[in-house]
Parts: sequence; C-alpha cells; structure tokens
Amino acid sequence: MHAPPRPSPALTRSPSRAPARKAAIGTGLVLAAVFGVLLALVACAWGPLVSLDRHVADGLHPVAVEHHGWTRCVRVLSDWLWDPWTMRAALAVAALWLLRRRDWLLCVWIAGTSALGTALQQGLKAAVGRARPSWPDPVATAHYAAFPSGHALTATVTCGLLAWLLWRHAARPAVLLAALAAGAVSVLGVGFTRLYLGVHWLSDVVAGWLLGGALVAVSAALFEMLTDRRTDEGERAS
Repeated sequence: MHAPPRPSPALTRSPSRAPARKAAIGTGLVLAAVFGVLLALVACAWGPLVSLDRHVADGLHPVAVEHHGWTRCVRVLSDWLWDPWTMRAALAVAALWLLRRRDWLLCVWIAGTSALGTALQQGLKAAVGRARPSWPDPVATAHYAAFPSGHALTATVTCGLLAWLLWRHAARPAVLLAALAAGAVSVLGVGFTRLYLGVHWLSDVVAGWLLGGALVAVSAALFEMLTDRRTDEGERAS
C-alpha cells in the first residue's frame, strides 16, 4: 500500500494565507473587470483603440518584412516554443507528476483550469468575430478570429499555473525566481511575436494576458480555499 504524500512546507496552514487568498481573488476580479472594459471597447470598435492597434501593427509590419532572418526566428518562437500546444504539453507533464504523487484533486484542478481557458478563448473568438490584421505581403498566417489572442492567454495560464505549483510544493527561492523570470519572458515574448508577425492587434494580446491572469488568480485562490475547508472538516471529524 502506498502511503499518501506528505504535505510540503508550503501547504502548512497559516493565518497569513487568508489575506493572500483574498488578494488573489481581488487581483483576479480586477483583471477580469479590465478585460470586460477592453472587450466592450473592441466590440463597439472604439476609435482611439482601433487607431492605437493600427498604429502598432503598421509600425511593426515593415520591420518584419524587411528583416527576413529575424522574422524566421520569431516564427520559430511563436509556432514552436510558445505555441499553445507546447504550453499545454508542459502542463500535461506537470499533471503526470501530480498523478505520480497521487495528488488527484490538484491534477484535475490544473487540467480543468487549462481547459476552461481554452473554452473561454474559443467562445469569445466566436462571439466577437474580430478580423485579424490583413497585409498585401504577410510574413505569417493565422486562422479563426483574433480576439483574444490564444497564444497570449494560453502562455499566461500555463506559466501562472506552473509558478503556483512550484510555490505550493515549496520550491527553493532560486528555482521559483527562475521560473517566474522564464514565465515573464514567455508571456511577454509570445505577445510580442504575435504582434511582430502581424497576426494580432495589440488589444488582442492584452486581452489574452488579462483573461489568463484573472483565470489563474481566481482558480488558485479557490483551490486554496477548498483545501483549507477540507482540512478544517478533517480536523473536526477527528
């Protein structure tokens, strides 16, 4: 018989975790609210936002057309390293690790959060139906609607969930810091690649970041609340 895994130091209950959970939920709600405002502005084609999106796109596209070598490198980053399926594969590895530790609930929670992010992304794309930038000399192509950016959203959800997992399992500060740095580079980098390749507007990318960040913050806080409640019930039952 396999003994259940011992809880890591990060999982030990502490009164200081309640404010952290509230802060996470508050952050998630703020990000969701800002996303809602951005969604409304995109849906009504607000002039200043459309002009900003066009200005950024028109500024980057000539650079991408002129610098072929750099553009090929950016495509590799966007289509392979930071592709949504690569991000999901990284989460799948984390889920397998959780299964090996017999942490069933957290494994399902991680998979469910990722799936919810994908569902929200696809549903919003269909509902908004925003056209992608169009060029006479494109350097890359993408299909389906533009808003929000699936690359930006998936990278944000994946990197956020992986960082949360490391924190929950008491990763060393140096490891956690390195993971946060790599996550920040990935999230910002994938957003830049989608703009540089001319397949998304700036507001698409920002929307992906906002929605992904909101989803991770609320999901993590709710999981911590759930596990603390189960701990309370177990202590009362004993």
